[in-house]
Amino acid sequence: MLMLKLYPYMLFDGTCAAAMRFYEKTLAGQIEVMTSVGDSPMSSQFPPESAKRIIHARLRFDNNVLMASDWMAPEPYRRMQGMRFTLTCPSAAEAKRIYAALADGGTVEMPIQKTGWAEAYGMLVDRYGAPWQVMTE
Repeated sequence: MLMLKLYPYMLFDGTCAAAMRFYEKTLAGQIEVMTSVGDSPMSSQFPPESAKRIIHARLRFDNNVLMASDWMAPEPYRRMQGMRFTLTCPSAAEAKRIYAALADGGTVEMPIQKTGWAEAYGMLVDRYGAPWQVMTE
């Protein structure tokens, strides 16, 4: 029986490469793919100023995959909204470490703290505009 998999796909406005390298370090992962427009066989379909934008990136950490690219549509980029990336950690110490790294240069919406459902839970928007919830199970 095949198992379905759901992978979040983040869209950035020219900061995809930096964001994915940051998440690789913060989440102790491995970038498996990161292709710029200029390195893509489709490069001729984009304006020359798009050459350094990321057309696709994939980061694997633990048993998870995070995918991303830079915004390519002709319409203006709209920030990530109406959702959150929820990261569950095996311990409160790990949740606090990752929360602090993601919050650095970002905006804290709820400091990480004990709640009725988690030993550690906090919300933030990181320096790249991605909204996160970090918690223990």
